[in-house]
Amino acid sequence: MSDFHRVRRLPPYVFEQVNKLKAKARAAGADIVDLGMGNPDLPAPKHVLDKLIETVGKPRTDRYSASKGIPGLRRAQASYYARRFGVKLNPETQVVATLGSKEGFANMAQAITAPGDVVLVPNPSYPIHAFGFLMAGGVIRSIPADPTPDFFVAMERALVHSIPKPIAVVVCYPSNPTAMVASLDFYKDLVIFAKKHEIFVLSDLAYSEVYFDDDPPPSLLQAPGAFDVAVEFTSMSKTFSMAGWRMGFAVGNERLLAALARVKSYLDYGAYTPIQVAAAAALNGPDDCIKEMRAIYKRRRDAMVESFAQAGWVIDSPRASMFAWTPVPEKFRHLGSLEFSKLLIEKAEVAVAPGIGFGEHGDDYVRLALVENEQRIRQAARGVRRFFETADATLHNVVQLKKPA
Repeated sequence: MSDFHRVRRLPPYVFEQVNKLKAKARAAGADIVDLGMGNPDLPAPKHVLDKLIETVGKPRTDRYSASKGIPGLRRAQASYYARRFGVKLNPETQVVATLGSKEGFANMAQAITAPGDVVLVPNPSYPIHAFGFLMAGGVIRSIPADPTPDFFVAMERALVHSIPKPIAVVVCYPSNPTAMVASLDFYKDLVIFAKKHEIFVLSDLAYSEVYFDDDPPPSLLQAPGAFDVAVEFTSMSKTFSMAGWRMGFAVGNERLLAALARVKSYLDYGAYTPIQVAAAAALNGPDDCIKEMRAIYKRRRDAMVESFAQAGWVIDSPRASMFAWTPVPEKFRHLGSLEFSKLLIEKAEVAVAPGIGFGEHGDDYVRLALVENEQRIRQAARGVRRFFETADATLHNVVQLKKPA
């Protein structure tokens, strides 16, 4: 396997090490509270399930579907953008349905990347943002993940020192993994920068509806001129708890979307038609289910921040996303995020995502997902507290808890 060219370009999958340890602990009878993967545990809305059931089993819906999405689904996504962001989309040329935002990113990379092309990717960042381009033969240059002036300083530096010049920059806000949120002013500056330097912007907006205050995250496409340079990816996974349905979208620049649609036409026939019909029903239907989802995640966030603080691990309260991004406690930081995550499984019966899996600049952090109920989150905090209270006594023969002087 390691002899294959594209596989050689991929590092070992960090999260697999944690998953194997988690499975081993569960097989031995441990009750692991899993805060690792951002895998929603909430049910899909009833009206969406009803539409799926209504559509399944009809001969015409069992046939091949449409690779770029059935017309009704693309119109529904355009209507959603008009309501939510005030952004007008042509469903024929500016909307492509994808098999989740992850597939959309990977196939966009295949569509636009020549061997050796440079792409600017935040570090830390969701793995497909970098590895989609690596698998396509591109070269990754890291830039800061936070939407601050340092982001633009790093891009300027990259443009000066990269040969060839970067073709695109990736952004993701609300961020996975850091939960940072960008302002519309940041997006306006980003579009101006991209147009000046003739680079594309690929925006991951998968967590647009998971926010906890009265300031909804904006879309990059709200910035003037964004359609000249940008494509934005969204997903049904988090908004409607439809992760396993694999339904997402790419919207924006017509040239980029035409390239994506052409690549996809060679690779797939689109999602199963009943799934696309149900997804359209979700986008066109009432938003009560979205508000309920948001309230549930907010209660879980508050329970996590409160209970983990009582356990001795202070977690900053995220404004958005279904994640908390928090430093590894000082006593364990020199071990790195992967070894600390392994210890949490073994000693606290809690699974988290090690920050190193999102890039080397994430190694001082771990990501905790709000995918367990409040009772289970408090159970995790109790396990963490017991671990912290006994670590000096129980780990002195296993790991060194302090760096040597």
